[in-house]
Amino acid sequence: MPAVAPQPVQLNCPACGNPFRTAVYTLIDVTQQPELKQALLSGQLNMAVCPNCQTASMLGAPIFYHDATKQLCLVYFPQEMKSSPAEQERFVSDATSFVMQSLPQNAPRVHLLNPRHFLTLPSLLDTILEADGISREMLEAQRRRVDLISELAGALATGSGFSELVDAHRTELNEEFFTTLNAFIGATPPSQADSRMLLEAVRDHLAEELGGLDGSAAEDAELAEVIARLASAPEEDLEENVAQLRGYIDYDFFEVWTQQIEALELAGDTVEVERLTVRRTRVLEIVEDLDRQAQEMFEAGSKVLELVLSAEDPFAALHTNADQVNEAFLMVLSANVGAAQRAGHEQAVALLDRLAEEAVTIIQDRLSPQERFINELMLAETPQAATKLLRKNVAMITSDLVTQLNALADQEEKRNNKASSDRLRQLARESGAMLF
Repeated sequence: MPAVAPQPVQLNCPACGNPFRTAVYTLIDVTQQPELKQALLSGQLNMAVCPNCQTASMLGAPIFYHDATKQLCLVYFPQEMKSSPAEQERFVSDATSFVMQSLPQNAPRVHLLNPRHFLTLPSLLDTILEADGISREMLEAQRRRVDLISELAGALATGSGFSELVDAHRTELNEEFFTTLNAFIGATPPSQADSRMLLEAVRDHLAEELGGLDGSAAEDAELAEVIARLASAPEEDLEENVAQLRGYIDYDFFEVWTQQIEALELAGDTVEVERLTVRRTRVLEIVEDLDRQAQEMFEAGSKVLELVLSAEDPFAALHTNADQVNEAFLMVLSANVGAAQRAGHEQAVALLDRLAEEAVTIIQDRLSPQERFINELMLAETPQAATKLLRKNVAMITSDLVTQLNALADQEEKRNNKASSDRLRQLARESGAMLF
């Protein structure tokens, strides 16, 4: 189906009265025009901006939303339009017929025969996001953060009640909140400099109100929480929990656990001493098994690299073994580059660098556009550079991207890669915040 063009409409600016023409979308088939989905979710669709005074106004227009992949057919009529039942039925019938005729012959059509009607636009947007795997709880949590930002900004602007709000919502002022706040600041255009300055002031004042937390005390509390989680986890879930928390499990971890056992011994709680001692031993066994698996992956990557370097044409050998060119191979390659650099073997460094570039190309060729974008984000030198990359590629930020980032973070946790997992979680939070 060819792209459906928006309908031209004539408006008078509600702020300055200036007449101007703009365009409005009523049929949104994201199967054919996926960019319209992001525009709808971000509140940019059917937004008219006066060319004279730059005032933005949301146009009240009916929406027929279709997603063939997820078999969604959704309809929304703004109440202010006061459309009669006959007018609404005619609109839905025309849109349904148009979409049906454009679908491939064997494509499902049943969902088009019974479209879901919505009284409010937010409820329609919730349904779209829920179909993408973003739960209602996540949406409500994000809305509460947005509302809290608005309340804090209002209190700071009026000079009254800011500290009281902070005290009342202290537990909500977490990492997710600041991710949302920073996303709002970054998304504020230069034309709204006053709004940006106010949001930045909110962030600065929050830093003052929440400051003074001792870093070592926070780390100790975090470590105690990890030990408590592993100590109480059901046996059948213990391996998964250890894999997720592997980054915390080091010498200090076992030392703190031992101190807890010794304290219980002094208190005479022999039953708990025995239980925690057995569990500590089991955690150590799982950690050793995870580390052994990681070592096996590293050795497999080493064998591939050895095979490539011993070939007459290393690049041809690399492509011959392309199915074994993976993350483990790149880790081994990176380690060898470092060793060659320290030894001063410039020719070896040059060859290994070229092989690394070719290996990345091989892996990239297997990726979808979204996976390539995630890879670019992960390769960014700093979190700030990744944030800038997100802002420069707003069209790539979709609910599907957020879902995939969180899924990848889950995988990295299970693979005992805390650094990558944390980075993916942060990217998911920033991307999610930019959706709103």
